[in-house]
Amino acid sequence: MTRRRVLTAGALLLAATLAGCADEAQLRAASPYAQWKNGPSTDPSYFPIAVWCQEPNLAPEYQKAGINLYFSLWEGPTEAQLSELKKYGMQVVCGQNAVGLAHKDDPLIIGWMHGDEPDNAHGGPTGSPTLPAKIVEEYEAYRTADSTRPIFVNFGRGAAWDDWAGRGVRKNHPEDFPKYLKGCDIASFDIYPVSNMPKELRGQLDFVGHGVERLIKWGDGKPVWNALECTNINGEEKATPRQVKSEVWISLVKGTRGIIYFVHQFKPKFDEHALLDDPEMLAAVTAINQQIRELAPALNSPTVKDALKVESSNKDVPLATLVKKQGGATYVFAVPMKAGETQATFILAGLPAGAQVEVLGENRNIEAPDGRFQDRFADWDVHLYRIK
Repeated sequence: MTRRRVLTAGALLLAATLAGCADEAQLRAASPYAQWKNGPSTDPSYFPIAVWCQEPNLAPEYQKAGINLYFSLWEGPTEAQLSELKKYGMQVVCGQNAVGLAHKDDPLIIGWMHGDEPDNAHGGPTGSPTLPAKIVEEYEAYRTADSTRPIFVNFGRGAAWDDWAGRGVRKNHPEDFPKYLKGCDIASFDIYPVSNMPKELRGQLDFVGHGVERLIKWGDGKPVWNALECTNINGEEKATPRQVKSEVWISLVKGTRGIIYFVHQFKPKFDEHALLDDPEMLAAVTAINQQIRELAPALNSPTVKDALKVESSNKDVPLATLVKKQGGATYVFAVPMKAGETQATFILAGLPAGAQVEVLGENRNIEAPDGRFQDRFADWDVHLYRIK
């Protein structure tokens, strides 16, 4: 009897192990990066967390903060830049120049990028952006030179905000973006709603989510990444750590596949690595990144659609949510799209009466006596739930 139990337990363990291997293999095969030999990793535990245009010798400091990728190299790539990054094992997305192409077989480079923000006008409000046809032409040339890596294009605020004057004569022409997206494999964009928006729009973090949603739609499901603020870019106002976390999770809930931190400050004095000089924000960003990395297998799992209904007690504070299943657990990620407080009721399909809902990172559980659960959201709260 004891031997039979041991054998049964061993068989169950083997079956679970084999099932886990099958799940990982399926996730790798389903990864949006599986089509590129030298692209981003398909490992389910990998989630791209990048920093924008930094000196390679700072890579160890960013790795301590949970960053695993450099995005853009100033006037590069150069041999010195790539050599320095290789020393620290920091991968990079960079421009495709002669130096880069000389490293086609080096897994250090995981993607090529167009010039930044081609959708923005040259020469001010009366100027014109780079035409989509030019981006498509460059894309074909990049692919001819190397088809083993994805090609990125990073857009400006117009991806999320139609009335952005920086697009010049193409302001209020969102129809340009589906055409631009034919010239890339992965799209990203930047909008900094606290530190770099007009006063009448400042603090509307939902712009971040709108941009992610729009690019996914315009690109027919191509992977979308996005750049986020964490410094006082223009010396006027800085997002709080709570707002930065909210922006990150708005992005993730809306479907971003990669986070890029913009860490520069331009005013009152230039600081290229202002995040590293801000202990409070650096600690907050490090904690955010650690949580993303812990939840990467869930984030990389297929989204469970139409499984959740959410009711907000404050109609002015709608919640964005994402449901995932991974490792025998169901995850619900929830974040408000507007500032304010609310009480949320979550009605999750298949949730048994009496289920325990773990609130990740908060050392508390919520009872779900009738198959639903409630939680309060303060200003820009993020709550992440796991139901085993």
